[in-house]
Amino acid sequence: MNILLVPIVVLLVSLNTTASVAAEPVAEEWQNTVLSDALIKKIQESNFEYKKCVGEQMQKSSNIDMDSRKATDEIIKKCEPVLSKMREMYLAEKVPSVIADRHLRQIRVKISRKVLQELIFAQANRSVGKP
Repeated sequence: MNILLVPIVVLLVSLNTTASVAAEPVAEEWQNTVLSDALIKKIQESNFEYKKCVGEQMQKSSNIDMDSRKATDEIIKKCEPVLSKMREMYLAEKVPSVIADRHLRQIRVKISRKVLQELIFAQANRSVGKP
């Protein structure tokens, strides 16, 4: 009879500890605050500035002659200060850094893919006429 009770007691103790751990609030959890319209507008303007910076960097002739992957990396690095300003705006509005960083990473990856695709396409167009 004792042998049967031991697994049940262990199970009950583990469930009790799991429940107490799950009940503790996470310190970095965001409590569904509402972002102001002014902040949303600033974020959209910063996003536009970032895309504008990337477009200007793509037009430079030094990036055209480089390998497309390396050129993409250089373009993204040169425009990184615009994203850091956007991050500061989020943090000033008390948005957790995890959420802000996730959004900025999403923007960065999306733009990087587009830049790489366009540079590869431009490189392929240049090499079409060459023997």
